[in-house]
Amino acid sequence: MSTQLLDALTVLEKEKGIARDVIIEAIEAALVSAYKRNFNQAQNVRVDLNLDTGTMRVFARKEVVDEVFDSRLEISVEDAGEINPSYEVGDVVELEVTPKDFGRIAAQTAKQVVTQRVREAERGIIYSEFVDREEDIMTGIVQRQDNRFIYVALGKIEALLPVSEQMPNETYKPHDRIKVFITKVEKTTKGPQIFVSRTHPGLLKRLFEIEVPEIFDGTVEIKSVAREAGDRSKISVHAENPEVDPVGACVGTKGARVQAIVNELKGEKIDIVQWSEDPVTFVANALSPSKVLDVQVNEEDKATRVVVPDYQLSLAIGKRGQNARLAAKLTNWKIDIKSETDARELGLYPREEAFLPQDEEDEYDNEPLNIDFENQD
Repeated sequence: MSTQLLDALTVLEKEKGIARDVIIEAIEAALVSAYKRNFNQAQNVRVDLNLDTGTMRVFARKEVVDEVFDSRLEISVEDAGEINPSYEVGDVVELEVTPKDFGRIAAQTAKQVVTQRVREAERGIIYSEFVDREEDIMTGIVQRQDNRFIYVALGKIEALLPVSEQMPNETYKPHDRIKVFITKVEKTTKGPQIFVSRTHPGLLKRLFEIEVPEIFDGTVEIKSVAREAGDRSKISVHAENPEVDPVGACVGTKGARVQAIVNELKGEKIDIVQWSEDPVTFVANALSPSKVLDVQVNEEDKATRVVVPDYQLSLAIGKRGQNARLAAKLTNWKIDIKSETDARELGLYPREEAFLPQDEEDEYDNEPLNIDFENQD
C-alpha cells in the first residue's frame, strides 16, 4: 500500500498542485475519525503515518493528573511515572493503541481521502479556469435539456443555459455547437457551477470583437449595445481616428463581417450606428433607419423629443415600439417621437435654429447604414 500511496501523492503534487504534506495531514485526520468510528473509541488520539516504512500507528494522548476522572483522557502521576519518571502533572503521555486489523481500515481510508482530494483539486482547477472567463464567450456543445436548463459541454464541465437565457427563435439539439456568454461562475459543494446565456448583450459585443479586428485591437470601440435577443439589436461604435470608418469596419466588405454574426444569432437583425457625445446627433443616429428632422434635448430630465416626417413615423417607432425602445436603451436617453404634422400643430417644429448643420441633414437623405432593414408598418 505504501508504494501505491506514494505514487498517488506524487501524481497529486505534480499534476494537481497539491502539496504532499497537506494530503498526509488530511489522511491522518481521516484515520483518527476512522479509528474512533470503527473501534468505538472517544479518547484523544493521534495517528502517525510513515510513508517510508508503510506503517500507520495510533497513539492515545492522555494528560497526567493527580486524580483520574476519565481514564480515556487522563492518566495518574503514578502510572505515568512507570512509563517515564520525568512526567509531571499537566504533561501529555502518548500510548500506542494501534488495533491489529487497523491496516485494512487505514488503507481504505487513505484511498478515500486521496480520491476526494483529487476530485477537489480538479474542481478547484476548473473553477480557477472559468472564474477568469466571466463575461467572456466560449463555444460549447449541447448535451441534453430538461424543463429548466440546456446543458452545454465546455470542455470538462457542463454549463447551464437557463430557459430565460435561451433565444426564442432557436431550437437546441444534442451535439449542436453554439457560442455562449458566461454570465456567472459559482463555487458550490458539488463543484463549480457555470451559467451561460445566448440573450445577453455581452454575447453580441464579444462576437463583434471576434469578427472585427479593428475592435479587437482598439481602433474601433463599442460604446453601447441594446438587444432584444432573436429579433433586433442596435450597437453604437466610435473611432478616435477620424480617418477610420467605425460603421464600415463592423459591416465589412459586402457585409461579410456582420453577416457572420447574424448567422450565429440565427437571423437576428443588427443596426450599427455611429456614436456621438452630442445627444442630438447620437439620438438621430440611433433611430436609424428612420429619417430625423429635429431633436430637442431636455438635459435635466435626460429626455429628447424627436420630430420625423409623417411617412417615417411608424418606421421610427418600429413594430410594437421596438425601434424607439432599442434607441432609448442604446443612448440612455428618453425618446418621445412626434410626426412632423403633429409637431407643427403643437408649435414644436420648425424651430428658429436648425437642429443639424446642412451637411449632416444631407447625410440623412442618404440610405442609412443598418443591417437587414425591413420597412415596418
